[in-house]
Amino acid sequence: MSAVPSMRDNDAGLALGLRANWRQFSLLVLVNAFVGAMVGMERSILPAIAEQDFRLVAHTAILSFIVVFGITKAMTNYVAGRCSDSYGRKTVLVTGWLVAVPVPFLLMWAPSWNWVLFANALLGISQGLTWSTTVIMKIDLAGPNKRGTAMGINEFAGYFAVAVAALATGWIAARYGLRPEPFYLGVIFAVCGLLLSVFVVRETRAHAHHEAASAAQQHGGRTPSQREIFLRTSWRDRELSSISQAGLVNNLNDGMAWGLFPLVFAAAGMTFAQIGMLAAIYPAVWGICQLFTGALSDRIGRKGLIVVGMWVQAIGIAIMAMTAAFVSFVAGAVLLGAGTAMVYPTLLAAIGDVVHPAWRASTVGVYRLWRDLGYAVGALLSGLVADAFGVTSAIWLVAALTFASGSVAAVRMRETLRRDQPR
Repeated sequence: MSAVPSMRDNDAGLALGLRANWRQFSLLVLVNAFVGAMVGMERSILPAIAEQDFRLVAHTAILSFIVVFGITKAMTNYVAGRCSDSYGRKTVLVTGWLVAVPVPFLLMWAPSWNWVLFANALLGISQGLTWSTTVIMKIDLAGPNKRGTAMGINEFAGYFAVAVAALATGWIAARYGLRPEPFYLGVIFAVCGLLLSVFVVRETRAHAHHEAASAAQQHGGRTPSQREIFLRTSWRDRELSSISQAGLVNNLNDGMAWGLFPLVFAAAGMTFAQIGMLAAIYPAVWGICQLFTGALSDRIGRKGLIVVGMWVQAIGIAIMAMTAAFVSFVAGAVLLGAGTAMVYPTLLAAIGDVVHPAWRASTVGVYRLWRDLGYAVGALLSGLVADAFGVTSAIWLVAALTFASGSVAAVRMRETLRRDQPR
């Protein structure tokens, strides 16, 4: 990992902050919307494709695409953080989009479920490279005072796009069939994201070096080794380890929701259009609310939002386990989305609070390694429990784990927002 700015990184006239960098920041928001849309195209219809096109019955088999996605994305997140520090953010971003291009074509024409799994391996690699890099680049540009706001806007763009794409593919599937028509959208998303990243996005690593230089006196000059960063983020540091476990459990419940909820809705008699709407409500609320929760965390602090957000998620999941009515499903989805919105941008902002800019990207990579392993853990755990004890039992277990994660953060984590820093 390179902690020393290159000659190119020492460009004069750099300024930190959303206002000073609004053009490039806005462009990255748009790019991340295309990143989110690539995942959203799967959320309402892929479990149905597993059942109807490939005749899969076991929940563990149906949810295997999420396990593959989660593992590959998690491992790539770690690599993306290190490579962003070493080789620059833009290189990693463009590489991620190149990997994404074959995905919609594979999903359109997959002759067997193994092809779908391969497509999701590529999607996980792409998401790890592209989403991680847009997060890191926005933290670079925003500077220390508006990290929560920046992460709220970033995650809004990504997850609102997830919702819109889920709604759109559900609507298309209801009218034209499960394949190939819904995945035509994926071709558009991949091409637009790649072209913007190649021709318009600019490197932001110099902004991180600029911030690192100004922060050197407060944090010291030594950059930890990759082993030290991994251990701090995973266990040794109270704040970073609390953040990592909350992120893992957050995506554990999202992995369960992605794989099981469409099946639950179908079993309750919902149409494809209704399933698409329900699959969209949760990420839509999640995305929109992050515009406010990220900024709110800059004012009131990070810990309270993280703890309460995990508990609100648990309540929303529990409602899903207790109902079979459309209105109640909507209520559960709204609560799950609102709770996730409290947690998601706040966790990333909290990392920015406590980590030196010179090794921040690597720390974000370790955090996102643990966070996105949650997809695989959630899909595998909920699939096994659903096959052994029923879908309702799997949902209740995930609700309990989510509540427990919030309790761990309440006990172990300390507030990370510096009250003496101007807001």
